[in-house]
Amino acid sequence: MRIEVVPFRTSSLAIAALAAATACGSRQGAPPPKVPVTVARVERRAVPYELNATGTVEPIRSVDVLPQVNGTILRVHFAEGDEVAAGQVLFEIDPRPYRAALQQTEGALLRDLTQALSAAREAARYRILAQTNTVTQEDYEQKQSTADAAAAAVRSDSAATAIARLNLEYATVRAPIGGRTGRLLLHEGNLVRAGSDPLVSIVQMRPILVRFPVPATSIPALRQRANQELAAIALPARDSASAVQGVLSFVDNQVDTATGSVLLKARFPNRDGALWPGEYVTITLVLGVQNDAVVVPSQAVMQGQQGTYVFVVNSDGTAATQPVTVERTLDSLSVIAGVPAGALVVTDGQLRLTPNAKVDIRAGPTTESAGGGTVGAGPQR
Repeated sequence: MRIEVVPFRTSSLAIAALAAATACGSRQGAPPPKVPVTVARVERRAVPYELNATGTVEPIRSVDVLPQVNGTILRVHFAEGDEVAAGQVLFEIDPRPYRAALQQTEGALLRDLTQALSAAREAARYRILAQTNTVTQEDYEQKQSTADAAAAAVRSDSAATAIARLNLEYATVRAPIGGRTGRLLLHEGNLVRAGSDPLVSIVQMRPILVRFPVPATSIPALRQRANQELAAIALPARDSASAVQGVLSFVDNQVDTATGSVLLKARFPNRDGALWPGEYVTITLVLGVQNDAVVVPSQAVMQGQQGTYVFVVNSDGTAATQPVTVERTLDSLSVIAGVPAGALVVTDGQLRLTPNAKVDIRAGPTTESAGGGTVGAGPQR
């Protein structure tokens, strides 16, 4: 009988292969590692009820100053960009033609007035004579007709005189409103035509309006506060430190079907001229305070195909998705519905999470696990 001895090297390779297979099986059966996350607790607190929007500053009144008579500009009484008061003299157009026309109409009026008085006295005398049959009724009626025609001529002359006097007044162009003047469009020596040559524009600066849209879903909240004076805060983009206080003054009567929003306007005193017509501002409309709002950090809210949701950390250390409804956002907080106050939600690390995955809380509060321990063994920062 022959006994074959297996070399030691072959036996060592077999043992190594067996050990490798055993280790591989051990790794395949190990649980997945915990996902490091940062959490925050859902809170119930009083938060301001505000609507935020981007608005555009617009003047309450803005006019283009046009001449109402023809003529040559003799003098300009302001500088471009000046603040002017209502009624202030801005331009002088050559008044000589209109002064002469006024004198002419005044002379015609005086002449016809004298003739009308004479005709009226003659008609009165003939009326008395007709009563005593000294003159015929036809003679009296003729004199009365002459007096009536003279009186009509006086009325016509009076109207012509008023028009001539008005044209003379129009030769002095005054500011129709108070405000800031713009670029001077015509200068001294230019010939202007009535109603067709703008001279300058004036924009009222104080007070001033800001128009801004808000979602149509805000209409019920606005209607509930229809009789209240709602505060508005405007923040110019060029000067984020200069907040301007005002009040809501207008709510449009219809929703824009293209944007699903309703137009609002807020009125600001603008005493220091912080708001400039045409500029964009960030505006906040303060509706009040919501005392029992449920809030979470805005970074906890995720957007998926099924809508908005958050990851809630359960007592057993797993994270589960929970659909929520975001009512509004205030700074870094979101007012939500769908998660009770006191729950833990994930604020960082959601992209690595899957439903029911184990979590390792690295920052934020902890929650008691089902076994009496705490979830998260990582250091608290």
